[in-house]
Amino acid sequence: MRFTSAPARLLLLPVLLLVTGCSSLVSSSSRVVALYDPVPRSIETGKASYYGGRWIGRLTANGEHYHSTDCTAAHKHLPFNTMVRVTNLKNNKSVIVRINNRGPYAKGRILDLSIVAAKKIEMIGDGIVPIRAEVLKKIPVMTKPNRQLSEVQ
Repeated sequence: MRFTSAPARLLLLPVLLLVTGCSSLVSSSSRVVALYDPVPRSIETGKASYYGGRWIGRLTANGEHYHSTDCTAAHKHLPFNTMVRVTNLKNNKSVIVRINNRGPYAKGRILDLSIVAAKKIEMIGDGIVPIRAEVLKKIPVMTKPNRQLSEVQ
């Protein structure tokens, strides 16, 4: 069936929402995943550096081991696991990092990035660059696994 008129298409939308919104097969293994709103909660500008070398394998402030291959960062007061979009203001390249450590302790800096995050925004050669840090807001989304045969019967 094909709807060509605008009113007919508008009538179809509530029916589709009703059918998809009233599914009674919500498995106990459903999970909530997080997407991130492109509009940031807050914005901070300043200078960032990166760290690695002797820090690789050591414990971070939240108890994880530091891995240079993770897109993580250190910030003085943002909560752990906060997601932050970091933009190098010299070349407009961005990366999203997760806060898992405290610092930086050098005056005038707001973030210390992991090596891989620093490479993604091409700041390795400079060492310290001006950045914009945007704290991203989570949008919780419910996902459902594929239905099993036992659930359909």
